Amino acid sequence: MKIAIATDHNGVNEKKIIIETLKEKYEFVDKSPNNYATDDYPDFALEVANAINNKEADFGILMCGTGIGMSIAANKVKGIRAAHCSNTEQARLTRVDNDANIICFSYKQDMKELISMINMFMNTEHSTEERHLRRVQKIKDIEEGKIR
Repeated sequence: MKIAIATDHNGVNEKKIIIETLKEKYEFVDKSPNNYATDDYPDFALEVANAINNKEADFGILMCGTGIGMSIAANKVKGIRAAHCSNTEQARLTRVDNDANIICFSYKQDMKELISMINMFMNTEHSTEERHLRRVQKIKDIEEGKIR
């Protein structure tokens, strides 16, 4: 499984720890190889979103001070369902219920919790229950302008 990962100037060391810790389980594409104090998180959200849409990666990980800005920016890209998560249950449910393809979080969280959230997110399948499929389809229809 290939994961596109990025952070703004916040979380550079945490990103390195995540990659090092999980490199035997997942292949990483680093979309923020160089960071500067003047970084703008929407730039990195777009890089990761494009990597997913271009099939360069299967899933994405985005970090910033809160993870919220990254999720907002990534969700502006067609085909992206980025979810801000704070715990493993949210990471599980966003895959099961929402078929999210990017997980976003604060780099300030405990590293063990971050690793657990990533593993849960990557190893949880989207539900094939009709209600979940219907709801994700409605999200896609909104994105396409088919429903307003």
